[in-house]
Amino acid sequence: MNGRIGVTILGSTGSIGVSTLDVLHRHSDRFRVVALTARQDVEGLYRQCLSHAPDYAVMADPDAAERLRERLRSAGRPVEVLAGAVGLEQAAVLPDAAYVMAAIVGAAGLLPTLAAARAGKRVLLANKEALVMAGPLFMALIRAHGAELLPIDSEHNAVFQCLPPDHAATGLSAAGVRRILLTGSGGPFRTLPLDQLPEVTPEQACAHPNWRMGRKISVDSATMMNKGLEVIEACWLFAAPAEQIEVVIHPQSMIHSMVEYLDGSVLAQLGNPDMRTPIAHALAWPQRLDAGVSFLDFARLARLEFQAPDFARFPCLQLAFAALEAGGTTPAILNAANEMAVQAFLDRRIRFTDIAAVVEQTLERISGRAVDGLTTILDDDARARATADERIAARTLRV
Repeated sequence: MNGRIGVTILGSTGSIGVSTLDVLHRHSDRFRVVALTARQDVEGLYRQCLSHAPDYAVMADPDAAERLRERLRSAGRPVEVLAGAVGLEQAAVLPDAAYVMAAIVGAAGLLPTLAAARAGKRVLLANKEALVMAGPLFMALIRAHGAELLPIDSEHNAVFQCLPPDHAATGLSAAGVRRILLTGSGGPFRTLPLDQLPEVTPEQACAHPNWRMGRKISVDSATMMNKGLEVIEACWLFAAPAEQIEVVIHPQSMIHSMVEYLDGSVLAQLGNPDMRTPIAHALAWPQRLDAGVSFLDFARLARLEFQAPDFARFPCLQLAFAALEAGGTTPAILNAANEMAVQAFLDRRIRFTDIAAVVEQTLERISGRAVDGLTTILDDDARARATADERIAARTLRV
């Protein structure tokens, strides 16, 4: 259609999906929406279908898909509705969509994201779990099928912008890179006394000081598990060993990450904390386009602070580094246990400080294995969820 690039958004009703639609709408002469997907938010996806007129809409929940289908039929909208895991994978490989925004949170986004890579799409990766769970598999598919992989996480997108264009071919050392510095705000409890952490509420944990994010990712930010997952993701994205990646707490969230070179130079990517910046970058790359984001006023910019993370305050970060060192399916086990624990916290079944305890106990009870295929990853993911559920049940009565 008039040379416009087709885009599928996996997880369109979440914060990344909404921001992506905003950028696409600003550049409707260049892009068109081919497919939108959601899990259960019928009303949200219905409104998006009315506003953006996709060819396809997918609900992961089949009952929700039927409700959406009926609403669109009643409104006279010719949108084909697909359902379930099969529908998500179908949306990821549609021939009219050259770009796929992978923004489904958690392990639920793994299979459609792998499908997009297998189909040779430009994959705009906001789902960090795809690399955390299945790094070797995912990267092999990207290479084998000529897909493009562009990071959407603000930290990884910042690193990508600060690396030389040929870093993938030459390797980081040949490119003169000494280390990658991933910044994190430290979340809402960065300065809270440690003895008060057990009593914090889901509402407090989701009140991020700088970013607007979904509830699960907000809790991950509060525990800094998100930064641990990002370290694992960065190892795969940039072919970097763990010792070449460091985490730095930067409360202002203005510097999104940095790359230090052997000559002592440090390149940093700065910008207001708005996910439309990395989304627009990945959509337009290697060009640039207006993201609708306000520009920095350096004359009014507050001072920029940095500090090392405290593992006593952020034990989840330490657990992620340990899982990365163990390798194999251990990062998938870490991720599964964390997803279960975070949901239990959001459901008020366990305390905030129990999240790290549940993850640690799950890692102690399940040994990771070498990744010899997707089945092994999914099996260990299921084992981890069952074990984490047991540990959550053991703690529930103490809340």
